[in-house]
Amino acid sequence: MNQKVFSVRNLTLAAVIAALYAAITLLFAPISYGPVQFRVSEALTLLPVLFPQAIPGLTLGCLIANLLGSATPWDIIFGTLATLLAAALTRRWRKNLWLAATAPVLCNAVIIGLVLHFTLAEVLLIPTILSVGLGEAVVVYALGISMILAFKRSPRMLALADDRLSPTSGSKRK
Repeated sequence: MNQKVFSVRNLTLAAVIAALYAAITLLFAPISYGPVQFRVSEALTLLPVLFPQAIPGLTLGCLIANLLGSATPWDIIFGTLATLLAAALTRRWRKNLWLAATAPVLCNAVIIGLVLHFTLAEVLLIPTILSVGLGEAVVVYALGISMILAFKRSPRMLALADDRLSPTSGSKRK
C-alpha cells in the first residue's frame, strides 16, 4: 500500500466503521450490555483482516458505544482497550481467518468478563467469562466469518481492501 496513513480515504473508512459499530451496538442495546452480552456489532471485529483502517475505527466505535450505552467508566476504558487489542491481533493473524477470529473472542471474554466481575458485585467470574465468550464466539464465527468470506468474493471490496483500484477512475494505479 503506497498511501498516507492519514489520507482522507483512510480516515473516512475508519470513521464509517466506527459509526457502524456504535450504531449497531446501540440499535441492539438490550443485548449489547451487561453480564450476558450478544453484541451483534462484534461481527465487525474481523474487518482488520481486510482493512487496517478498521483498527482505529473499531476502537473509536466501541468507545462511542460504551460512552452512549451507559457503561461503567471501567467498561469504557477496558472495553475500548479490549477492542483495540483484539483488532490489532486480528490484523496480525489475518492470514488465518479462523485464528484471527479467536482474538476478539478471547480478548473480550477475559477482559470484559473481568470488568463485569469487578464492577457488578453479583456476577461470578468464570460464568461471566464464559457467557461473554460464548456470545462473542457466536457473533464472530457465524456473522463475522460469513461477512469476511462474502467480502473476499466481492471484487469491489477486495479492491478497496488492498487499494488496487483508484476510487474514482476504476483503473489500476501505477
